[in-house]
Amino acid sequence: MGRPDVRLGRPDIFHPRIVLAGCPQLVSGDGDDAELVAALRVRDLHARWLSWDDPEAAQADLVILRATWDYPERLDEFLQWAGSVRNVLNPLPVVRWNTDKRYLDDLAAVGIPTVPSTFFAPSEPIVLPDGELVIKPAVAGGSRGAGRFTCPEAARNHAEALQDEGRTVLIQPYDPRVDVHGETALVFLNGEPSHAFTKGALLPPPGAAAEVDESGLFHSEQLAPVRPSSALWRFGATALAAAATKSSVAMTELLYARVDVIGGVHDDDPRLLELELVEPSLGWRQLETEERDLAQRKFVIGVEDALERLGLGPLGQHRRG
Repeated sequence: MGRPDVRLGRPDIFHPRIVLAGCPQLVSGDGDDAELVAALRVRDLHARWLSWDDPEAAQADLVILRATWDYPERLDEFLQWAGSVRNVLNPLPVVRWNTDKRYLDDLAAVGIPTVPSTFFAPSEPIVLPDGELVIKPAVAGGSRGAGRFTCPEAARNHAEALQDEGRTVLIQPYDPRVDVHGETALVFLNGEPSHAFTKGALLPPPGAAAEVDESGLFHSEQLAPVRPSSALWRFGATALAAAATKSSVAMTELLYARVDVIGGVHDDDPRLLELELVEPSLGWRQLETEERDLAQRKFVIGVEDALERLGLGPLGQHRRG
């Protein structure tokens, strides 16, 4: 027997089951995505929040990853689950590629200016460059397991402790521009620029303790809206295009993306710090109401487009315009 259609509203229109995926600690995220269910419903798309490991999530027609922030501690389980659901956004090849920060090597290899990054597998001896360093796991989120170091002994101890846990270690030079201007987070929806915000320095000075959110999943952040230059947007688009190519998807298939950049605001040397394609916070709360409504409408249209590609449309009488 085939699965029953889910029909809400008009009985003659198929309504696919959509899940916005969170995690056990924050089933519906941290509040930044609080308006997405209503935004989807405006266009006759019916969604609900579930933890990604809730058995009911696997029954959805489409799962949109929004707050699956515990996956670094459960990576194998998470990727197996993502491969088992009917459809997932962003697309599965993107998720598999982007959960490990070694994607930075892939992007650097095709000419994307990145923060210099060196990776050490658990069995490899740690080699420390000179200067202040950032050391973190290659599979991590919310800056968990990351630290700033000026003392070589402390840096080595932290790196080797991560290796003892079976983790690959990422070592980068600390870019002091973060202390002055923070990072610029460029948000793309459906492969197109949407909005941006700044993130203050997440990592405290060496020896200081980080302020962690009560969920324990991420360091507390200081965010503010910003309007980047067209040059910085072009930088982000170039990085995103390279990521799409590496993942064998079209840029337009990326429902959401966040390109985190250091520099490029008061200088001509932007560097890619991270490119978040799995479950990035999109900074909706940094937007004024009208701008937020417009951006979330673009998000919803991207969901509609994905459903059409997946053979789950038409979805109703709404038209763009």
